[in-house]
Amino acid sequence: MISIIIPTLNEEKYLPLLLKSIKKQDFRDYEVIVADAGSKDATRRIAREFGAKVVKGGIPAAGRNAGAKAAKGDFLFFLDADVVIPRHFLKNAYREMQRRYLDFATVEAKPLSDMVIDKIFHETFNLAVKLSQFHESHVSGVCILVTRRLFDRIEGFDESLKIAEDMDFAKRAGKFRPIRVLNSAHLMVSVRRMEKEGRAALIRKYLFVEMYRLFKGEVRHDLVEYEFGNFDQKLPQKKSHMKILLEKIRKLNKDLNKASSKAGSDGYKGATMQENIQRINKKAKSVVKSLTDVFSTKQKKKSNNKLYK
Repeated sequence: MISIIIPTLNEEKYLPLLLKSIKKQDFRDYEVIVADAGSKDATRRIAREFGAKVVKGGIPAAGRNAGAKAAKGDFLFFLDADVVIPRHFLKNAYREMQRRYLDFATVEAKPLSDMVIDKIFHETFNLAVKLSQFHESHVSGVCILVTRRLFDRIEGFDESLKIAEDMDFAKRAGKFRPIRVLNSAHLMVSVRRMEKEGRAALIRKYLFVEMYRLFKGEVRHDLVEYEFGNFDQKLPQKKSHMKILLEKIRKLNKDLNKASSKAGSDGYKGATMQENIQRINKKAKSVVKSLTDVFSTKQKKKSNNKLYK
């Protein structure tokens, strides 16, 4: 039997798509376990309506371990909630793992996007995973296929890790059974994290985490912000330095307009006017400093660029 384990948190939008694709499979010897981390939406109700067993989860590592504990299958298929699997996925993956005597595998991930940058990113990651078959095993939590015996042997996922628990799992599992990328199966994955955080920002974050792991070891503290669930809630947009500066200048202009229109009028002379001028001068100095900081930073960047030409 295959136990499909899905960690969730507020996945009412994406989970139905995955569960529908599981229902359409031409392989029937499976169970679905949803390890939920306390969703506030309809995630658990949706899971039960599709016949899934719902257990208490947590962050991905804890959720996957909880799902594995409740699982009855000899094969544990860990899938993220935002993937969709083709009709023959379970049958092909199960048969290939048995035929090749595999204990640890994954599949190619194809983006649910028509953007070239998304396709390049996923093809590059697929290539990296394939290359890792011959070195230190790498895998994404999007899809981890492992036998019960290997999962138990390495004692599952490390719940003390804040990020990259999937990579740590692959590293430890790979010491016993190297990962293999299946030829007969693939899946489709959403690009929601890229859309929410920004493609360039997310790639930089992944590279930073990998460099940290390479030189300092696994991440056991909040090294970077990495959300689990809540993907329908947009991140608060941070104002750029230029926008903040523009607001300061506009506010200063308004203050000067008021001061100039009142200058010389009764009730706005002497001490009152002097206080207002001092206040405006203080704001003006702040704006000048901001302008200096912005343009000196830009100049430094230009100078650095020239050095590398």
